[in-house]
Amino acid sequence: MATYTPRTLQLISVVFLATLIAACGVNPVTGERELRLISEQEEIKLGEENYQPTLQSQGGYYYLDPALNEYVNDVGQALAAESDRPDLPYEFKVLNSNVPNAWALPGGKIAINRGLLLELENEAQMAAVLGHEIVHSAARHGAQRMQRGMLVNIGMAGLGVGVLLSDNQYAPLILGGAALGAHLTMARYSRSQELEADLYGTRYMHAAGYDPSEAITLQEIFLRMSEGRRTDFLSGLFQSHPPSEERVQENQKTARRLGPEGRIGEEKYQQMIAGIREAKPAYDTFDDARRARRDKDLDKAMTLVEQALEKVPNEAAFLSFRGDLLKEKGEKKRAMDDYNAAVNLYPDMFSYTLSRGLLHRELENWAEAEADFKNSIDSVPTSLAYLGLGDAVAAQGRRDEARQHYQTAAQADNWAGQEARKRLEEMG
Repeated sequence: MATYTPRTLQLISVVFLATLIAACGVNPVTGERELRLISEQEEIKLGEENYQPTLQSQGGYYYLDPALNEYVNDVGQALAAESDRPDLPYEFKVLNSNVPNAWALPGGKIAINRGLLLELENEAQMAAVLGHEIVHSAARHGAQRMQRGMLVNIGMAGLGVGVLLSDNQYAPLILGGAALGAHLTMARYSRSQELEADLYGTRYMHAAGYDPSEAITLQEIFLRMSEGRRTDFLSGLFQSHPPSEERVQENQKTARRLGPEGRIGEEKYQQMIAGIREAKPAYDTFDDARRARRDKDLDKAMTLVEQALEKVPNEAAFLSFRGDLLKEKGEKKRAMDDYNAAVNLYPDMFSYTLSRGLLHRELENWAEAEADFKNSIDSVPTSLAYLGLGDAVAAQGRRDEARQHYQTAAQADNWAGQEARKRLEEMG
């Protein structure tokens, strides 16, 4: 181990401090000086690269209601225009998940779950949620959390895969870089960051014409739910956004300063969420079907997913899940029909093309398997897709190419990585 004289250590300290000083900047929201190791261009790139993988690892885009997505995006864009960083490339998507949650990635990439929309009462409350998430992007909160990791030598590689909030069975197999967004959405914000996001988010919603008192009501709703120990909230929204009586009181102070004027938008909001409210029983049944499958009761799971499909026949998640059950039962042709239907409905969803590719591999349809694994990787890279792609091209005589795909899969610390390492040993 190298040893350093006191003079050398002093010089190292001076250089380190100079580097930190040079990296200091001004927070665009608060105006306070802060350490800035990640540039705005890097923030934007991080958000753009990780938005789709994060969406897909947590249920995917809710494609069944384009009007609802347009409505949420319009409200979000109106709020973003009032923010301290209006020029970020903001996007607002509705996620297809029952878990009540909302999150923001660096660079203005924001999502709100179908499950959370059903818990809100009006447009102003939704504006309070979106305004809060806009602040997390605008005030660089995600970037700041990443910087803290970099300073203790964790870096991006240390973010790994870990535990992902997801309804998707393949989410734990997502490779490290694509899993970054999921970690950022789940990491707990600090008390000061949450209060900051409440304060400026309420200002943004007021500037956009909403009644700021609805931000108080929103926090009161969240606090009651957390006290009732709603497990879905505790694993979703409240993991990264812990509610507190302090947040209610601070929102009360902010609303008093801003004044009560502004719109609430209850009638329009209820009209816009009518579709997901009507579909909620189908998704609740689907959740029961997934639990039955985890309990190894395939017959019960099949009955339940069939019931869900009767209510919402064009839900790709239901069809892909039924395909999984049929495959486990050995009904491969019917399983393929369901996978084809799911992919046709949502061709960009990595798990649907991956599931179909795995069945093609089982049937030794190597060209079709190769195409599906490649499409899956283009959306979200997973160790399983790289393993399957290696098998598909190896079966077609392309050993060198197969070795490259196995090497990629072998980097993962999971069962797919272990299988890839075995393949490489067998290839010699």
